Amino acid sequence: MFKAKMLPIHPMRILLLLGLGLAGCIPVTPTPVVDLPTETLTPAPPTSTLTSISPSPTFTSEPPTPVPTPVLPTPTATPEPPTPTPTSLPLTPTPTPRTMVSEADGMVMIYIPAGEFIMGSSEADPEADDDEKPQHRVYLEAYWIDQTEVTNAMYTGCVEAGVCLPIVTPRPDMADWPNYPVQGVIWPQAQAYCQWVGRRLPTEAEWEKAARGTDGHLYPWGEAPPDASRANFDFLVGDVTEVGSYPEGASLYGVLDMAGNVWEWVADWYDEVYYQEAPYENPPGSSFGLARVIRGGAWNVTGPGLRGANRFWAFPDRNDFDGFRCAADDSLR
Repeated sequence: MFKAKMLPIHPMRILLLLGLGLAGCIPVTPTPVVDLPTETLTPAPPTSTLTSISPSPTFTSEPPTPVPTPVLPTPTATPEPPTPTPTSLPLTPTPTPRTMVSEADGMVMIYIPAGEFIMGSSEADPEADDDEKPQHRVYLEAYWIDQTEVTNAMYTGCVEAGVCLPIVTPRPDMADWPNYPVQGVIWPQAQAYCQWVGRRLPTEAEWEKAARGTDGHLYPWGEAPPDASRANFDFLVGDVTEVGSYPEGASLYGVLDMAGNVWEWVADWYDEVYYQEAPYENPPGSSFGLARVIRGGAWNVTGPGLRGANRFWAFPDRNDFDGFRCAADDSLR
C-alpha cells in the first residue's frame, strides 16, 4: 500500500490564500439593470432569382499571321529502273562473242571468259533437288565450248576415220539428217570423239556456266519458263530438231541448244553430295562413281528438266537420248 506524499507549503503562499479568503467575505453592490428599447428590424428584401443571363460578348480572334516557309530547291531524284517480270527478262547475248572454228570438224566454238559464277540451286527454287544444293560460287579459268551439240555428220566422220565406234542404236535415217544432234551415244564414244578433234568433254561446272551465265539464271535465256520459241521439249516436236534452231534460247555467251533437244554428256562422275565438298576453283567433279552426269534435258523432258542447274545421270554404256558437245582449254587458239 502506497503512502500519500505531503508536499511542503511556502509561507508566502499561505498569506496569499488568506487574502483571497477575506476578499470573498466583502459584500458587492449589484449593478442596476437598465431596460433598452427594442429595435424593430426591417427584413432585407429577398434576393431576386435570375431568370436569364446575358451571354458574354463573343470575341472573334484574328488568325495568326502565317510565317512564310522558305522554299527549298527540290532535289532531282534519279528514277529507279522498273523491276523486270519473269517474262521480260531475256538475257542479251554478248554482242560480238569471241568465236573460232575447229579445223578438225568445222564446229563453231564460243569463248567463256575466266571468273566467278553462281552454281546450283537456291532453297527458293521449288523444282530444285537436293543434289543441286547448296548453291555456291565457283571460279573457272577461261575455256572454249562448242556452240551446238555435235551433229550426225560430224560423228560419222569420226566413225569413218576408224576412231569412234558406230552408234549402238543408230537411227535408220541418220545420214539424211546431217545437221541434227547425234543421239544414242555412250559416254566412251563421246569422250573418244572430243579427243579425236583435239578437245575434251566439258566439266559439269563448265557446262553450267556456259548455260546460265554468271548470275545463276534458271534457264539459258533468263527466268521465263520454256516455250516453243526457245527450246525443243515436252514432245512439242516429237523428235530431235536441227542444231541451232532456237536462237531465242541462246545463253548469255551465245551458246545454243543448252536446253532441250538431247541430253548432253559431261566429264564428271555423278555424285549426289558433291556440291557439299566441291572446291571453289575449277572443280573437276568426283573422282569415282557408277554413272556419269548428263545435262540440259531433251525433246521428251518437261519444262523443269530444262533448268540450267538440273543434274541428271546415266550409266556410261548406253542411253538412247544422249548427245554431247566438247570443250577446250583457253590454250587452244
